[in-house]
Amino acid sequence: MDLDTARQELEEFIPHVKNISDGSIKKMAGRDLMRFKEFKKQGIAVRFGRFTQKENKQIEKNVEEFLSLTGIDSAEKLLFTSRYPEDKDTIHRLKTEHHFCEKLSEGIPRPWRLIYYRARKMFDPNNYKGRYTKEEKEKLKKYQALHGNDWKKISELMSRSNLSVAMKFSEIKSAINYGPWTKEETQKLMNAVKEVMRRKLKTENPNSLSSLEESNTDLWIEREKLYQQLPWTEIETKVGSRYWRQCKQKWNSILTSKLTKGQQLYRGTNGLQAKINLIKRLYETKAEDASEVNWDELSNAIGDVPRAYVQAKFYRLKVSSVPLWKRKTFSEIIDYLYEKKLPELEETL
Repeated sequence: MDLDTARQELEEFIPHVKNISDGSIKKMAGRDLMRFKEFKKQGIAVRFGRFTQKENKQIEKNVEEFLSLTGIDSAEKLLFTSRYPEDKDTIHRLKTEHHFCEKLSEGIPRPWRLIYYRARKMFDPNNYKGRYTKEEKEKLKKYQALHGNDWKKISELMSRSNLSVAMKFSEIKSAINYGPWTKEETQKLMNAVKEVMRRKLKTENPNSLSSLEESNTDLWIEREKLYQQLPWTEIETKVGSRYWRQCKQKWNSILTSKLTKGQQLYRGTNGLQAKINLIKRLYETKAEDASEVNWDELSNAIGDVPRAYVQAKFYRLKVSSVPLWKRKTFSEIIDYLYEKKLPELEETL
């Protein structure tokens, strides 16, 4: 199947497919398209967002059955094969022979990539290890000095996940500024994002670069709305005085401002309705943690605004409406908003 045909057929199941890279489209055509068509015959829609308890149990079942079928003795070996170099060749052969992709995704109407990431999160013994000790932080700085940003190597040495060590190193680096952003820092951030966007566009669609070169700020800001995943650790390095999470938060703030063109959205009655819609949609997700919420999807509850705007709206809601919110879990905050705040908003409306 050629690339254009694959993209057209996938569009039926994934509305945002036009924003997905050619490389990912090729993989999805092989791993997902036939599965999606089978689910359609059964009247089952492709899902995104938070994984349900039923889906988590299905992943556990699929992994257990594959281990039983192949004789691989642990989920960690199956899903983190690089940690076991002596068994790597055998495990890769067994994965190929017994159709690992198909077996892992069996019964789950989602893109294979999302199922795989969820399985890795569920079965990684290096997740959820709590706060870093002082000794661990010193080790992390030493390993980074030896191995640079080879987070895969460092994660193996520290028995922490790749993402965990990368994020923690960002936070403990010296010379980080926690105060208000200066004009110079903000400009560095804008330049860094534009540089990586230019490279990304050139890689994925060489013909689009000419429009970016016209220096039409609104154009490339609008394009960023389509490309949520940016290399934040690289951007952090280019900015120099902020760690990656600060850069991402600041960029979301800039993006919101640019896309809304400084207008105050949804005042008065519309603002009340937006809050009501947001609380209802958050309650319907049954999410246990903010990381499980598909904020891009939720933006439709408020309107055509970036995810950062929705997240800011939620933050203001919980701070202003939920007593002792810092002591509550995410789901407890949502329950309180739904049971206590929502009736007040509806009555006011």
